[in-house]
Amino acid sequence: MKDQTVITRERMVELLNEDLAREFQAILAYVIYSQTMKGAEYTAIAAELEKHAAEELNHALLITKQIDYFSGTPINAPKEVKISSDPKKMLGFDLENEKETILNYRDRIRQADAMGEFALGETLRKIIAEEQDHLQDLADALGIDTPRIA
Repeated sequence: MKDQTVITRERMVELLNEDLAREFQAILAYVIYSQTMKGAEYTAIAAELEKHAAEELNHALLITKQIDYFSGTPINAPKEVKISSDPKKMLGFDLENEKETILNYRDRIRQADAMGEFALGETLRKIIAEEQDHLQDLADALGIDTPRIA
């Protein structure tokens, strides 16, 4: 557990903006990867990535609403999107990003609950459930076991 202390509303806005930047990154990555993967073996995977892009957009909207609730200003820049022409590398980039996102949302849920912001915690719980589904889908696409997240 990274942060057990109660944080301020201002700090929560900063952290939610970091989460929003990761959601923007995920949207861009899934859009780009779904449209640039080559090979018949990736057709179904690319279609699934399109669905992930839409889900990530919904996450961004939910996070933005929470930032507004805390009287913050949402950022408008994504974290860097790694690009490759190798579909396995693309899927690996997404897998690593999903792991990082899940870890951050776990912290954010604990922080929200410690602040008494239970609605935020519930919103994040819904998001993290979808992020875990994305992680599972990516692991399946790579033919690996779902990674454990410490």
